[in-house]
Amino acid sequence: MTLKFRSLILIIFIHNLTFSQIKNISEVTFTGNTKLKVSYLKRLISVKESTTLDSLLLQEDILFLKRIPAVRNANFTTILNEDSSYNVVYTIEENTTIIPDVNIWTATNRQFSYKVGVYDYNFLGSNITFGGFYQNNGFNSYAINFRAPNLFSKSWGLAMHHLNWKSEEPLFFENNAANYLYNNISFEVLALLQLNSRNNIDFGINFFSEKYQFLSGDVPTSVPRNLNLNKALLKLMYQYNNLAYDYFYVNGFKNILYAQYVVTENNFQNNFLIAWNDFFYYKTIGVRGNWASRLRFGLSSNEASPFAPFALDNNVNLRGVGILVDRGTGSFVLNTEYRHTVYDKKWLAIQTTIFSDFGSWRNPGGSLNDFFERENLRIFSGIGLRFISKKIYNATFRVDYGFKVFDGKNNSNGGLVFGIGQYF
Repeated sequence: MTLKFRSLILIIFIHNLTFSQIKNISEVTFTGNTKLKVSYLKRLISVKESTTLDSLLLQEDILFLKRIPAVRNANFTTILNEDSSYNVVYTIEENTTIIPDVNIWTATNRQFSYKVGVYDYNFLGSNITFGGFYQNNGFNSYAINFRAPNLFSKSWGLAMHHLNWKSEEPLFFENNAANYLYNNISFEVLALLQLNSRNNIDFGINFFSEKYQFLSGDVPTSVPRNLNLNKALLKLMYQYNNLAYDYFYVNGFKNILYAQYVVTENNFQNNFLIAWNDFFYYKTIGVRGNWASRLRFGLSSNEASPFAPFALDNNVNLRGVGILVDRGTGSFVLNTEYRHTVYDKKWLAIQTTIFSDFGSWRNPGGSLNDFFERENLRIFSGIGLRFISKKIYNATFRVDYGFKVFDGKNNSNGGLVFGIGQYF
């Protein structure tokens, strides 16, 4: 046997051995999904039929599936066929995604208020959010929202929003305050870009009008009693998401940067820029514990105006501080809490929570030193409960009671805060 012939036999042997070790995919199937369309899922997952089995791509697909609102949990199995190819089976546990939005409360003016709405977070079985609400707090408000992150492809989507909002808003001046009827009518269009499994960008434009009508209080002569402003808002949001989910337990971190530039043509307000960054960190502790934290820092154009964009509010940043108790052109907030699961059965979980919220603000027209001024510091701590439906998307009923630890302006001694979904 010649050397050339031996070499040829060796090459053929190595070639056949190599190809026999390649794990080809012959079929990709889904089980457990009832409303999520298979055509939608197959279009977006990374693992495809007639390609090589790749464990990293399988893990990326599971990460992607778990972040879809319609998916409560997901995993995969691989089945070896007689011809040495593989079938990949994704097993999905679905959430209920048609969620009513109902709230009832009494405002500070004793006005009985309510909000009713409905949202489908898996509209048409394609991970589309569609819905809206009607609100009556003495005034009529409504909104319609549409968000399709994969409308055009896995990378490109579209969001559209319309809002007609009315509320009684307190505006704060140096030595006094007044209540105004605030009306915001807006139309927004955003492009949604998913760069990869962890990086997303939303950008677009919002056309809106703002109307302020004086209701009561003491207004300086330099402040108009009625104001009608037409504005345009350029919006950019960049998100890095490295969170891993195991049902309602969360691990990892996420960072979201928001930037908005508001263009207006009036003699009372100038064009202004506002930007803020949210950093989230989550860590499971033991079997039933979850530590969660949010750090927010934001700045805007620093005008001495009662219409400053950063609000100090129960439902936004500090639990127990009160409803719209102050405004500023800068905000620094740290929220941290420990969630411990005390009950976990087939459809319901209950968590107890211990939290602490710290915040400081820059006064309108002030300086960065305002963040360190005693009168701008607030610290509230407290306890809470979470009632979590394990089969309905975002169906966490939240109740917290915040106690005042320190309040530089003595605006509040604490209070109850209710909501849907985790605080952050």
